Amino acid sequence: MTFWFATADDCPLLAEFNHQLIQDEGHRSRMRVAELERRMRDWLAGDYRAVLFEERSEVVAYALFRELPDEVYLRQLFVVRHRRREGIGRRAVDTLRTEVWPKDKRLTVEVLVANERGVAFWRSVGYVDYALTLEILPDSRRDQ
Repeated sequence: MTFWFATADDCPLLAEFNHQLIQDEGHRSRMRVAELERRMRDWLAGDYRAVLFEERSEVVAYALFRELPDEVYLRQLFVVRHRRREGIGRRAVDTLRTEVWPKDKRLTVEVLVANERGVAFWRSVGYVDYALTLEILPDSRRDQ
């Protein structure tokens, strides 16, 4: 598997993949692909970097992350649907850890609690539970 850092030219593909990721993980976002592309362009023009992974002349995954002073925050990792369960995600994380990210920083990722497969994946590649965010949505508040 090879990789390269994404540029603005890759944003249409990244936006389409991000749209699929939102669907697959059960995220509440209703952003359309065009909105996701604008957001991706803004991220890449700012502090975020994206890496695309290719295998057999096919883009099979991407990762979007931001390096902070003491940590690397992985915002998104996506493997194309028809290539899942082949170890691509695991190899992508290994590549990031060995060839892209500094070895002296804390690595963080957030995963939706309801995304049980995602939680299991992140634990399997070495991440451990640290925090749980709880919420009350505006439409579910009770009048008191």
